[in-house]
Amino acid sequence: MQLEYEDFQKILKVGIKLTTEKDRNRILYFILKNGMEITNCDAGTLYLCEGDALTFKIMKTFSMGISRGIDGEPITDMPPVPMREENVCAYTAIHREIVNIADVYHSDRFDFSGPKQYDKLTGYHTQSQLVIPLENNENELLGVLQLINALDDNGNVIPFSRQYDIIIRSLGSMAAIELTNVSYMEELKAQLYSFVEALTMALDERTPYNAAHTRNVEKYAGLLADHIAFLHERGECEEDFDWERKEKLQLAALLHDIGKMVVPLSIMNRATRLDKGIVQVDARFELLKALYEIDMLKGRITKEEYNDYVEDLNAELDFIHKIDVMGYLDDENYEKVCRLAEKRHIKEDGTVTSYITPQETEYLSIRKGTLTEADRKEMENHVVMTEKILDKVHFNKNFATVPKWAAAHHEFLNGSGYPKRLTEKELSLETRILTVADIYDALTATDRPYKKPIPKDKAISILRDMADEGKVEMRLVNWLSEALDKNEGE
Repeated sequence: MQLEYEDFQKILKVGIKLTTEKDRNRILYFILKNGMEITNCDAGTLYLCEGDALTFKIMKTFSMGISRGIDGEPITDMPPVPMREENVCAYTAIHREIVNIADVYHSDRFDFSGPKQYDKLTGYHTQSQLVIPLENNENELLGVLQLINALDDNGNVIPFSRQYDIIIRSLGSMAAIELTNVSYMEELKAQLYSFVEALTMALDERTPYNAAHTRNVEKYAGLLADHIAFLHERGECEEDFDWERKEKLQLAALLHDIGKMVVPLSIMNRATRLDKGIVQVDARFELLKALYEIDMLKGRITKEEYNDYVEDLNAELDFIHKIDVMGYLDDENYEKVCRLAEKRHIKEDGTVTSYITPQETEYLSIRKGTLTEADRKEMENHVVMTEKILDKVHFNKNFATVPKWAAAHHEFLNGSGYPKRLTEKELSLETRILTVADIYDALTATDRPYKKPIPKDKAISILRDMADEGKVEMRLVNWLSEALDKNEGE
């Protein structure tokens, strides 16, 4: 048999295809499929070296309609082949030799009891075999390709032509090299993810009030990506998310708050307006009661006046405790805080003890939340720090855009976000998704000490209001709502 021009063309195309394929399972199937096509054989098995045995990875037999392991599903009912020379596949692996058997039923070179037993059970007839080692450019053995029953133009089983030995070995070597490259890529990716996991764990351990946020944003971003892919498949969306694009998006989600590593815990963990400072207020009011009692005992004030002061102190302290945990401060309570800030006790020697300090006044006067304007700016600076931290990390070209997406998750389409006031044209779809996912989790989170969680429908309504204001993208809000409903129904 002479190799035709078309055979060489096919081999060249196989080589080109292998260099562009990055999925391990597809490469493995590609080896088997093309090996079978080039040699025009009926069946084939691809084994991988795992430990001291050869594991069944992919099996295919055209005449019997058998196709197993193609999508990576394990073949668990076929025991691994031990590395013993009497087995033809193991011999090939041990000696790195191509073995070409014309007829297994007329060969005593190897123990073919296994194929013969298989034939009895299935009615198949194993005859010719071509067994090739899969070696990479570092002389590492990755596995073995076993081709079975070469066919002539009429479909009759014939021996494998010796001319195919070197061709199939070349195919195996090319495939093995690409598998090695994929392994290197997977190792690099695993290294990157381990780094991200370490940073994420460190951030989550820093504060109990952020432990679920990073994972939730990753989850919601992933749900949105899956829903967009679903809509694309139905022809309802031009955008699409394959697994690689989704992977990058979720990596950005894991990194989006990494800058909070440098935000002081006094800000990160501020559960109420005064937080731990309420203890100092309580102690000061006890001191004030004692000071007024001394004034009474020294005759500076009457007993009735002392009782009035104590009653007022108790009322003011109750008021402080009340607004300390308030989510929002209205005008009436704001003015009451201002009046409270003016109250003080003055001793005979002129020593002044204010009911509340200027810093306490500032915190108690916060209109919404628990952070002052200065605190909020320091908290907002976490996105700047995210960019600075990630700028020190080398991301390969496949992940080069991940830091940019992560650092821009507080930007709004209308330019009112921070820190760079970016606008719609400057924000990728990935960044827009992270923004919506981040806001949704912030609204619905159950572990925030300064606010109660908002129900899903209310959170989506708030996001739609933000979309009406031009801050976020309405279609993403609607898609997130659909994705959440779909996820709850599964």
